[in-house]
Amino acid sequence: MPMTSRQRIEAALSHRPPDRTPIFEYVLLSPLADLFLGRRYAGDPANWDEIVRELGWKAAVRQNATDRVELAARLGHDMMYVYPPSAQTRGVSETLPVYDDPVEALRLRNERAALAPPPSEEAFLIYAYVKEELHRHGMDLPILAPAYVHGVWTDTNLMQTMVLMPEVAHEHFRLATQRALALIEQYIALGIEQIGVGGDFAGNKLIISPAAYRQFIVPEVRTLSRCIHAAGRRAVNASDGNLWPVIGDFLIATEVDGYLEIDLHAGMDLRRLKAGYGDRITFYGNLDCGNILSFGSPDAVREHTLQCLEAGWGNGGHILCASNAIAASVPLENYLAIVNAYRDMF
Repeated sequence: MPMTSRQRIEAALSHRPPDRTPIFEYVLLSPLADLFLGRRYAGDPANWDEIVRELGWKAAVRQNATDRVELAARLGHDMMYVYPPSAQTRGVSETLPVYDDPVEALRLRNERAALAPPPSEEAFLIYAYVKEELHRHGMDLPILAPAYVHGVWTDTNLMQTMVLMPEVAHEHFRLATQRALALIEQYIALGIEQIGVGGDFAGNKLIISPAAYRQFIVPEVRTLSRCIHAAGRRAVNASDGNLWPVIGDFLIATEVDGYLEIDLHAGMDLRRLKAGYGDRITFYGNLDCGNILSFGSPDAVREHTLQCLEAGWGNGGHILCASNAIAASVPLENYLAIVNAYRDMF
């Protein structure tokens, strides 16, 4: 008897054989989302401000939820990634003074962060609406929500301060953890099953040293994982890039359950990951969205999809999705090649 989507995801996360590899899409954007829906997609940040102006805030959030669930239904997804749309718009950011000294710049940011109010209930309205839409469609899909606050990507002030004044950098990460815990508390209350943690700290190479990752970031992510596990939920660590120099820290020392944004182009091979950590970690991916999906032929995409499914198969531990966003660079025929290869295999 076929599993339900929830059973399939739970099998993948518990390292039990599912009836088929679960599938979802991490981020699916216009124009493909528009084509699948037959209308402008309210879940794309590029469309969001205009939709809010046209419909008003609550109606726009409702449309966002409707569109997300309809996409999941049409594409046969087993779970959903949903983030609060208030993070995309709502208000103008205050311009901070520019300092030549990165430490002083980060000190000021820390002061502002310490005084920032907790997220409003309005920010989480999307989750209630998504659950209503799922119920209306007769669907029961687990939801992944983000608490990605420990990345360092492009934050030169932070990276310099990690070297020049470690205690100020530690305060930055401590405050980030505090913000994430407030998010996680809300997600738990809303019944969200999976919570994304971490954040980008690598490209084709690490952009901070392995020692800095272990010193500043690992303990903070571990704090979030333990909070998430205490509530019976799953923690999923996320970062693009080549993580091999710290892969044990990233997957095991942080005490997470999953790894998302697996960057094939940067050298993160799913077979090698499964061989080393497949009994403990569930891998989300790793279809190469930036290269093969964007610039390969449909035949190449089909072969890539089948190879990814084969690499991830065996005792659960794999959920198929792209390594990151399905953006405008991915042609429709290539995305359909993924869908058709998956359906042919199973």
